[in-house]
Amino acid sequence: MSAHEHHEHPTPAQYWKIAVFLAILTAIEVALFYIDEELDLQIFNAIALISLSTLKFIVVVGWFMHLRYERPLLTRFFTAGFVLAVALYLVVLSAMGIVAIRG
Repeated sequence: MSAHEHHEHPTPAQYWKIAVFLAILTAIEVALFYIDEELDLQIFNAIALISLSTLKFIVVVGWFMHLRYERPLLTRFFTAGFVLAVALYLVVLSAMGIVAIRG
C-alpha cells in the first residue's frame, strides 16, 4: 500500500457491532467452561475454544488494529505468531493430558 492510499475505516456504529460480536463470543467461551464441568467434553471444548479464539483474534487484529488495511507482510507476521501460539497451547494441553497429539 502506498503512502497516498486511504481506506474507509469502520464507523463508530461498526465498532459497536464488532464489540457486541466479541462479547457474544466471550459469553460462548464462558458457557463452554461451565458446560465442560457438567458434561466432561474435554476434546470438544479444546477444539471449540481454539476455534473461538482464532475468530476473535482475526476480528480484533483485522478491525481494531486495522491490519486489513496494512501490507500483506504484517498479516503474515501476525498469522505466524498466532499459529505458534496455538501450537504452544496444544503442547501444553497435551502435556496436561487433555489433548492427545499423534505424530
